[in-house]
Amino acid sequence: MSNSLPKYLEEITGIYQQGNATEHSYRPALKKLIESLNNNLQALNEPKRIACGAPDFVINQGMVEIGHLEAKDIGTSLKKVENTPQIKRYLQALGNLIITDHLEFRWYVSGELRLSAAVASLNQKKQIKPDSQGILQVEQLFCQFFLSKVIQITTPRELAKKMAALAQLIRDAIGQALKDQDCGGMLRQQLQSFQRVLISDLNEAQFADMYAQTICYGLFAARCNTDQISSFSRETAAFRLPKTNPFLRGIFHQIAGTELDERITWAVDTLATILQQTDMEGILGSFGKRTRKQDPVVHFYETFLAEYDSKMRESRGVYYTPEPVVSYMVRSVDYILKNKFQIPKGLADAKKITIKNPNNSQETQEVHQVLILDPAVGTGTFLHSVIDHIYDSFRQQKGMWSSYVSKHLLPRLFGFELLMAPYTVAHMKLGLQLQKLGYDFSADERLGIYLTNTLQEAFQIPPADGFLNRIRDEAESAQGVKQEHPVMVIIGNPPYSGHSVNTGEWIKELLKGKDIISGEKTASYFEVDEQPLGEKNPKWLNDDYVKFIRFSQWRIEKTGYGILAFVTNHGYLDNPTFRGMRQSLLKTFDDIYILDLHGNSKKKEVCPDGSPDQNVFDIQQGVAIGIFIKYHNSSSNLAKVYHADLWGKREMIENQVIVGGKYHWLEENDLYSTSWQELQPDSPFYLFKPQNINLRSEYDQFWKITEIMPVNSTGIKTHRDELVFDINIDNLEKRINDFRNLDISEIDFQSIYGEYDRKDWNLREKRKTLAKDNYWKEKIINCLYRPFDIRKYFQHQELVDRPKQEVMNNMIDDNLGLITTRQVAESIFNHAIATDYVIDNRVTVSNKGSAYLFPLYFYPSDQLTLFGEMQIKRRPNLAPEFINKLSAKLELEFISDGKGDEKKTFGPEDIFNYIYAVFHSPQYRQRYAEFLKIDFPRVPLTSNQELFWELVKKGDRLVHLHLMKATGKEISSYPVAGSNLVEQVKYNENKQQISINSDQYFAGIPPQIWNFYIGGYQVCQKWLKDRKGRHLSYDDLEHYQQIISILGESIAIMETIDIIINKYGGFPFS
Repeated sequence: MSNSLPKYLEEITGIYQQGNATEHSYRPALKKLIESLNNNLQALNEPKRIACGAPDFVINQGMVEIGHLEAKDIGTSLKKVENTPQIKRYLQALGNLIITDHLEFRWYVSGELRLSAAVASLNQKKQIKPDSQGILQVEQLFCQFFLSKVIQITTPRELAKKMAALAQLIRDAIGQALKDQDCGGMLRQQLQSFQRVLISDLNEAQFADMYAQTICYGLFAARCNTDQISSFSRETAAFRLPKTNPFLRGIFHQIAGTELDERITWAVDTLATILQQTDMEGILGSFGKRTRKQDPVVHFYETFLAEYDSKMRESRGVYYTPEPVVSYMVRSVDYILKNKFQIPKGLADAKKITIKNPNNSQETQEVHQVLILDPAVGTGTFLHSVIDHIYDSFRQQKGMWSSYVSKHLLPRLFGFELLMAPYTVAHMKLGLQLQKLGYDFSADERLGIYLTNTLQEAFQIPPADGFLNRIRDEAESAQGVKQEHPVMVIIGNPPYSGHSVNTGEWIKELLKGKDIISGEKTASYFEVDEQPLGEKNPKWLNDDYVKFIRFSQWRIEKTGYGILAFVTNHGYLDNPTFRGMRQSLLKTFDDIYILDLHGNSKKKEVCPDGSPDQNVFDIQQGVAIGIFIKYHNSSSNLAKVYHADLWGKREMIENQVIVGGKYHWLEENDLYSTSWQELQPDSPFYLFKPQNINLRSEYDQFWKITEIMPVNSTGIKTHRDELVFDINIDNLEKRINDFRNLDISEIDFQSIYGEYDRKDWNLREKRKTLAKDNYWKEKIINCLYRPFDIRKYFQHQELVDRPKQEVMNNMIDDNLGLITTRQVAESIFNHAIATDYVIDNRVTVSNKGSAYLFPLYFYPSDQLTLFGEMQIKRRPNLAPEFINKLSAKLELEFISDGKGDEKKTFGPEDIFNYIYAVFHSPQYRQRYAEFLKIDFPRVPLTSNQELFWELVKKGDRLVHLHLMKATGKEISSYPVAGSNLVEQVKYNENKQQISINSDQYFAGIPPQIWNFYIGGYQVCQKWLKDRKGRHLSYDDLEHYQQIISILGESIAIMETIDIIINKYGGFPFS
């Protein structure tokens, strides 16, 4: 052994001295060295694998994998190499790894450096200088490397992290293989098979991701099905997979077994080796104990997914449903079956019914009455709970259990899943569950969980060979359940994703009222009261959970009766965009039960008593359980709707015992024991939330702002604010000038200013176009970006996706605009501010919805004089019907511009100021709060001239303040000199100070000013936070103090407005 390293050093020194060597030149010598250091060693160095992300060498002893080695060129800094993304991935994923520059060797175990030694070094003349002591140390390093075994993983988190790291390597290797000269070979064919049958728009990256997860969880499932004594490898895994999943068993040879693409085998073999050394029973057992949950397999999957790709988990809405939520839903469905459908055994029912054969109307067939489907089965949580609930009824009849499962349980349970990994987990979990409950699957039995796209119609694909045929057969089996089986119970937790990836034609048309399979007209979510919704941006109707509700509604309509029980995003309960959906559900079903679980941190929800409200999931979006029932003899009337709220903490624990909270309540209750409030949904919103009916009737008499000011739109949406907005005009001009300067390359521009390319927006082409515009500076204008935050804005159609010019152009000339919003995500309406500039669509809205601009005047573009010149004559943006109504009530004459004389006439600006005063009435905001949340604000009209003119005057003062054309009383000071650098923004209530750094602050700011909100923004905090890292100028400091004064006077005026309104009898106005 001692002679091997000197020979190696001599050989690489000779290669190095030739002067033209690369790192590849030394590989034969390194391979020879490794294989000479111990018996029966193989150092596999395959270029195809390396090109797909594998380390340079996989080192085996016989059939056993020992470790990996990554080699760099002589003289490469291994310290720098350690920090490259490639090596970081290796350190996370590979348990036994050497990194070398052919002279120095670094040995890592589970990502930690164990030993480092060098056979030689480079001197100052770049000559190789041998190190006799180092040679001995490298010999010792390799001895330790060969003796090292894969460290046994003892915790679920360790295993999840290791699996996730290897999954990332496998994913990257697959992605690279698909780009190879052979176009991916078998991998490409498999991708095309998935595209043809399951996901038509599946791209290479998504396929690589799905494939990697499937390999990892397939191996994991196989390992869970293998005892600790038996050998386990990639080649034997397919035989170890549960027989409940014939599809996965059938394709696993191709995707991970003997037919696996050789470019990724190294990573899969490494995972198999790790799993072989893992005490799987102990892992799953400890995981269940740690989480106090009954579903360790799924909790492990969640942990894996969070480590693997947390953003992907969020985008797919993949969140495990807590057992208390599932339990409430399953027990409630069981109660409904027993008590409302008169099925004594509920979910355990074994009765069969006779139906017409869907393929031959002259024949009949027998099917089970209570067929159960989870159309977004995920990891099988709901079906797992259904099985447990049914098993409880057999505890005194265990001798009948196996026969029941075979004849009356397996034929009734169905699940659909689009993603391979959760599909694999679901099969694994339910198979283990039934095995634990004493059931042994026969050779030809399977679980009714299918790999299919619930929201996509079936493709007619002729029989094929191999991989495609297996996917086709799986999808066809699922299609029978979708189209033909009279499913009675649909239950689950569909994904929530506003940017849906399910864009198939069938579900899109179904949402709009047409079943393209049958050609029948169905209920449309895009209509209400038989009229189009007229939504400018109805994207929330394309959220995945909405599509799953629509599918389930359609499936139950085809059955003719049934129960739909989903836990979903609770946005559909009162959002105006969903009013057509709500009306459709009311028409289809007979009883609807809504249990709002709240927990919406996006809306800053708190309990009615002001205490914190927590979500039952680890998400920000509030959720609700919806249970929809359609009876055999369904009524033609709209459904009865019952509502309940569940507020509070997730769990309340005393002495390590759960004594309260949402989980506790859900475990202790069901539909029967819930205290329901019956609602009366009516046109036009058909709300699934309680409302004060009398107050609603009063509010509906008011004029909606869109009826008053018909010309309006959302604010500007650029999709590249960093490019076209700036606080400083010089910075903006330089940036746009650099954009126009074609001597600056795209790479250099993006390195300075950031990435801007999008699939529908090409940076190079836009730069070429703008370079030709010699009048570009004329397009820089002012924009109200956030409350009291006026920024310079480059209004150019090439750089702004939605400039909204048809409305915004009215603000270029002398004008006044009202900013408000359609719906309120926060607790109370405070979304009204005046402007005389164009606006950004987020000017008052921090997290949901858009700000709308209502210009008081519009400037027609078609008025030409006799000589062809523009005749600029503005017109009021006020509906004639509204003007006539208000004029008649006030008995005043309307003039079309400016203000009236307060005796006989009133004008557009008087109306604007009146509206502005009403919208700033705290009493108005509180009294009509529940209605202001769901649609544009409405304006009460008065016939009392004194009330009208007093409100006009207060509104006029507020408008001038908010346009910063008037200033309030100076109330703040800025007493300490310094850098004026905004480092952190803090408020000290006791001292009434706003600090911007450790030394400097604004003094004299009372809490009500600091806590003043306009829309979603806390004004004083927001303005400063947006300038973090900037040195405030004199003008900035003066501007901020002016904001403080304006807010102080605004608060006083708002209080006065209420005093005036109450003086004349309060709301509603006479």
